[in-house]
Amino acid sequence: MLFNCIRMEQRKLKHSYIWLVFLIIPIIPAILGAGNYLNNLELLKPGWLSLWTQHSLFYSNFFYAPLIALYCAYIWRVEHLNHNWNRLMTMPVPVQDIFLSKLVLALLCTVTLQLWVWVLFIMSGKAAGIPGMPPVQILVWLLRGGIGGMSIATLQLVLSMMLQSFAVPIALALLGSILGLMAGNGGFGWLWPYSLMMMGMNANRSEDMVGSPAGFGISSAVFLLLFTGIGIWCLKKRDITAG
Repeated sequence: MLFNCIRMEQRKLKHSYIWLVFLIIPIIPAILGAGNYLNNLELLKPGWLSLWTQHSLFYSNFFYAPLIALYCAYIWRVEHLNHNWNRLMTMPVPVQDIFLSKLVLALLCTVTLQLWVWVLFIMSGKAAGIPGMPPVQILVWLLRGGIGGMSIATLQLVLSMMLQSFAVPIALALLGSILGLMAGNGGFGWLWPYSLMMMGMNANRSEDMVGSPAGFGISSAVFLLLFTGIGIWCLKKRDITAG
C-alpha cells in the first residue's frame, strides 16, 4: 500500500516545475562560494578544501534547509489549496502510509540535492582553476550532511502539514539554519537538527567537525523517528477533526 501511495505522490509532482528550482537555486551558492574563494586567495590555501569552506558557508547556512522546506511545502500544497483533506483522509489506505509516502519523496529530494551540489562544486572548482578532482572526503561530507538533512525534511514535512501558509515553513527553515549555526558554535549542535546538517557537511570548515560518527548517526536517527512519529500522530488527529 505504501508503494501505491508513493506512486500517487509522484504523479502529483510529475507535471510540476519544482525541479527547475532545485536545478537553478543551488547554482547561486556555487557562484558565491567560488567568487569568495577567488577574492580571498591571499588568506586561503588554494585548493578544493578551501573552496569547500566558502561553498558550504553559503549553501548550508542559507540555501539547503529552505530548499528542503520548499519541497515539503509543495508536497502538501495540493491538500491545502484544494481543501481536500476529507478526501485524502477517507482514502482506503493507512494514515501512516500517507505521511510516509510524502516523507520518502522528501528524503529522496535531500540526497538528490546533495549529489547535484557535488556536481556544481566540481564545476565551480574547475572554473576557479583548481587542478585535479576534489577529495572523496568532501563527497562523504556532503552525503553525511544529507543524513542530517533528513531530520530537517521530516520536521519541515510536519510543519508544512500543520501550517497552511506556503512561505512560513520556508522562513522557519531559514531561521532554523541561523539558530543551527549558533547552536553548533556553542557546542549544542547535537540537540538541533539544523546544526546536524551543518556539522555533517563541515560547513565553512576544512577539518572534520563530527567527532563521533556513531553519535551523529544516533542523533540524526532520533530526530527522524521523533518527527515521523509526531507527523503520523498529528495526521491521525487531523483525521478525527476532518471526519
